Amino acid sequence: MTHIIIGSLVLSIIHAAIPNHWLPLVLIARSEGWKKRETMIVAGIAALAHTLSTISLGIIIGLIGVEISDQLRLFPTIIAPLVLIFMGLLYFGIDLGHSNHDHISEKKLAKKSKRSIILSVSIAMFFSPCLEIETFYFSAGHFGWKGIISISVVYLLVTVSGIMALVAVGGRSLEKVNFHFLENHEKKITGFTLILLGIFTFFVH
Repeated sequence: MTHIIIGSLVLSIIHAAIPNHWLPLVLIARSEGWKKRETMIVAGIAALAHTLSTISLGIIIGLIGVEISDQLRLFPTIIAPLVLIFMGLLYFGIDLGHSNHDHISEKKLAKKSKRSIILSVSIAMFFSPCLEIETFYFSAGHFGWKGIISISVVYLLVTVSGIMALVAVGGRSLEKVNFHFLENHEKKITGFTLILLGIFTFFVH
């Protein structure tokens, strides 16, 4: 199960670093004059909302994986790796030239009350779960609840802490980093990771 956890860890880090998850919050906090503590609370709420919807969907997919694994002996050696490779090829083939992760838009939240901003951000993040990580839930179904819980804990800790850390740093030091390269090529990086994991799973299970 180690390779599944490592793969989910890598994708969680990549996903958390996408600018649309945290940069708008930094810009909003500046324009609204929020204190750092206020900004961190909002970032934590938004990140938690995002992870809760992803984990909820992941548990359902993971349980499907558990059911299939119980019925098919080929699941861990053939089916799970093929699903990872197929999803990897699918993500790698998607090249839209821009990211479709439009979770938060500072322009849409401009001139709203603080309560409205928090509510809008939380709803936007909740209804845009990380679909890439769900593939790992399916593969983790072979390990039962142990696999499902492990991925959930990794994703929760990395995503929430990652988004909050980036919002906390937020300032000029991050403006020099080209996070938009990651945003534009996230699908290919995700696809490459899934393909490698799928190939590796054929030999280690």
